[in-house]
Amino acid sequence: MSARRFATIRSVTALMLREMGSTYGRSPGGYLWMVIDPVAGVALLTLVFSLFLYTPPLGRDFALFYATGLLPFTYYTEVSAKIGQSIRAVRPLLAYPSVTYLDAILARFFLNTLTSLMVFLLLILGILGLSGEVVHLRTARLLDGFGMLAVMALGFGALNCFLFGLFPVWERVWNILNRPLFMVSGVFFLVDQMPQPMRGLLMLNPLTHALAEVRAGIYATYDAPFVQPVYPYAVGLVALFFGLLLLNRHHRFLAIEGA
Repeated sequence: MSARRFATIRSVTALMLREMGSTYGRSPGGYLWMVIDPVAGVALLTLVFSLFLYTPPLGRDFALFYATGLLPFTYYTEVSAKIGQSIRAVRPLLAYPSVTYLDAILARFFLNTLTSLMVFLLLILGILGLSGEVVHLRTARLLDGFGMLAVMALGFGALNCFLFGLFPVWERVWNILNRPLFMVSGVFFLVDQMPQPMRGLLMLNPLTHALAEVRAGIYATYDAPFVQPVYPYAVGLVALFFGLLLLNRHHRFLAIEGA
């Protein structure tokens, strides 16, 4: 058992290094661009929106409010998409017994999670330094919010890893279905300030609970009373269960099908 665990750690680490090298290995700066690219992109979007929207629902700085919604949302969408493509990315390596589909999923999950957390930290600290706004972090709630997002990203990523391989058109359908989520997940607004019945409908989206929990970790004056942590965790774990179940039964077919 310990030998298998060591082999898994070694395979996951090797796949993470391979991902870093294949994505930015030939670019000056290498892996730094995995951090610089999203930081620059999000910073530009935050600046543009902050020029037109001056009064945020929380705090005094719209850039901070927007970033605390956009960055967690972007983390979920990007990590779930990367995991969904993990078997396709390492298909030739799955012929080796030391590399499994689970190694590929975990490698992409850990690499992109670490990258997203660095982006979040750098951008939030940068905005706080420029705006001068004072916040009192509640670390437990901040970690709880990202925990919800991580479980959902891993769950839907694993499920889509199977679906993308079996039904290639599903990847495009999934991207289309995810576009409206940007507008209904609480990136621009607070769900608990919406009137009924809209508020009840928005709360059916598990992402609204996770984003509100992240904001509650940043803004000490915001309690996010509607958040039910069990709901997003349960949604993510159910998706993960079925995703791993289907991959365990059909991963060999998926590896051969696209070879």
